[in-house]
Amino acid sequence: MNALYTAVATATHGREGRAVSSDGRLDLRLGIPAEMGGNGQGTNPEQLFAAGYAACFASALGLVGRQDQVDVSDAAVTAEVGIGKQGEGFGLAVTLRVELPESVDEATGRTLVERAHQVCPYSNATRGNIPVALVVE
Repeated sequence: MNALYTAVATATHGREGRAVSSDGRLDLRLGIPAEMGGNGQGTNPEQLFAAGYAACFASALGLVGRQDQVDVSDAAVTAEVGIGKQGEGFGLAVTLRVELPESVDEATGRTLVERAHQVCPYSNATRGNIPVALVVE
């Protein structure tokens, strides 16, 4: 792969530290979610992954929509990223909820979402590694 862009970020002190991008645009305090025994202060890696995956998938959906001349510019993608015990460590699971504009019929919408799942870099990175459920709403 010939990278068109490379994002660089550094995290210190793990889940209770800070994450900063090399350009300084991202500078976040990290915190363990209350559900995992933390104080819930700050964001966490699962939220960051969910935001990135949702944005990337929405872009992929826009791409395949333009290819098929279907306007999905008002679509919304919500990524739910779960973390839990898996064997000796932890694992992730993702549900992508895609809300399509009313002008897009169900069959067309499902086809576009499936195609977006084939071209989205996050989907390609996770395929075969973690479960990803697609829900068209």
